[in-house]
Amino acid sequence: MSRTPLTTLTVMACAVLLAACGKQETAAPAAPVATTADAASQACGKVTVANMNWQSAEVLAHIDNIILSRGYGCEVELVPGDTMPTLTAMMEKGQPDVAPEAWVNAVRQPLDAAVKEGKLHYAAQSLKDGGVEGLWIPKYVADANPDIKTIEDALKRPDLFPSAEDKKKGALHNCPSGWNCQLTTGNAFKAWGAADKGFLLVDTGSAAGLDGSIAKAYERKEGWLGYYWAPTSILGKYDMVKLDAGVPHDKDAWENCNSKAECDNPIKSDWARAEVYTVITDRFQKAGGPAIEYLNKRSWGNDTVNALLSWMSDNQATGADGAAHFLKTQPEVWSGWVTPEVAEKVKASL
Repeated sequence: MSRTPLTTLTVMACAVLLAACGKQETAAPAAPVATTADAASQACGKVTVANMNWQSAEVLAHIDNIILSRGYGCEVELVPGDTMPTLTAMMEKGQPDVAPEAWVNAVRQPLDAAVKEGKLHYAAQSLKDGGVEGLWIPKYVADANPDIKTIEDALKRPDLFPSAEDKKKGALHNCPSGWNCQLTTGNAFKAWGAADKGFLLVDTGSAAGLDGSIAKAYERKEGWLGYYWAPTSILGKYDMVKLDAGVPHDKDAWENCNSKAECDNPIKSDWARAEVYTVITDRFQKAGGPAIEYLNKRSWGNDTVNALLSWMSDNQATGADGAAHFLKTQPEVWSGWVTPEVAEKVKASL
């Protein structure tokens, strides 16, 4: 809400008094009234935002760029980022100011310590339902076999997920080579005794190979079982169902064995739901003004992100393209993150 400066009220009061005395005086010009947008711009100032090197984080950084610059008048600079380097730099150097999509599980202890010391602050959960990992099957398989709810259920039916190498055996597709999830999926394969239940562990080779195996299964309406995660473009394009592990996440077993290359006796454990937050520096927490309110509200779900990433992949879109598309087509999602005045400024700028 705009507020009338004291000088304006003083001039108005003088004019009334002079008129009452019968004198003809010209009132001095009123001082300009500061608007909410002007105040926000002055409060926000310069801000550096980490543009992380994966698709969901990249598009979120560009959404922040548009909303912070056009809605709040911030002077935004996008800087390259990745989880460990960015959060370490924020803890040690206070830069960049904002990490839009920080997967904090891997650095929770030092990050919590930095927050406790007041160096950093948690804003909104970037992904309100968290980052999700596990074993998935196509929805058409789940619909045709409603008794398959858990990993154990799926492993009872190798016939539904035939291996290309041996049709008598089922296939469980592994995470891409060299990724940590290749180890955890391989150990899950052992923990559930999948080999004894008639399954082979399929090395997909790369992210493209894993994605291709899902696309191929969907085109042919064949069975598919394997590791995947969200948010991703593939889950926006193909309707997949995550299987219930049937057991909780065992943090000790996961850290000490299930995530290790040399794990002789892995146990059944669900994948941890990754906590994903926006992290901001204390400097920007104090200097950002109304923009901080936006970062404390800006949160979206995996279904929304999956669909956007799918559109980006289909259209070979950049993070900037994806941000503009999202803001133009889904105001019902993002307008609640900001005030009506800011929402109108952003819409008018698109």
